[in-house]
Amino acid sequence: MKIVILAGGLGTRLGSTGKLMPKPMVKVAGKPILWHVMKIYSHYGFNEFVICLGYRGDIIKDYFFNFNNQNNDFTVNTENGQIDYHNFINEKWKVTLVDTGLDTLKGGRIKRIEPYLDSEYNMLTYGDGVANININNLLDFHKKHQKILTITGVKPPSMFGEILTDNDEVLSFEEKPQTSQGLINGGFMVFNRKLLDYLSTDASCDFEFGPMEDLAKEKEVMCFNHGGFWECADTVRDIANLESLWKSGNAEWKVW
Repeated sequence: MKIVILAGGLGTRLGSTGKLMPKPMVKVAGKPILWHVMKIYSHYGFNEFVICLGYRGDIIKDYFFNFNNQNNDFTVNTENGQIDYHNFINEKWKVTLVDTGLDTLKGGRIKRIEPYLDSEYNMLTYGDGVANININNLLDFHKKHQKILTITGVKPPSMFGEILTDNDEVLSFEEKPQTSQGLINGGFMVFNRKLLDYLSTDASCDFEFGPMEDLAKEKEVMCFNHGGFWECADTVRDIANLESLWKSGNAEWKVW
């Protein structure tokens, strides 16, 4: 089972920071937010990732290519090139990095990494959202209902669109409604391979608009309700809030 992470977008709400690097690489507590997302999955034993790259994907590639150097202290012998690591931190991750296009929408990105997905079930998330979600419970929920897609419903700020549900079945998606039941798609999704049949490699193939709406009409989307902590690192203020929570010892997403 692979964890697909969408990490190709431009952080337009992060000001100058979003122009310098992809949003998932903005740091919280000295680590990219992408690292925090991966640590959540790794805590539950899921260690194989496929990262969909786009804007400044070279930065993400460089980070993982030099992962040991980025995350450990070390001594370099410049005479023979030997490197000795100190307090070696070795994440047991297998990370596949795929350039899915600079301007490709999310559906197209997912379809383009199809060759790397070899399981009936796979997970999908965004590269900028963290939560204290129980991944095992999410997966069990998905396998039990046997629909094509499970999304995680969270209660966010009102700037987002929302999902409307009935007995956990997704009925529709509403764009920034004025009145609502207060749930949006917080990422942390599980899907069957059949989802890929609803997508194309075309750069204009979206995910939330079109494929997900079609699946909801066919009653093939279920919502896993997460009432705990969730935060999206979407703005400079969000990043500052996550940093503050970490420093104060209240980083609820730190389940590891």
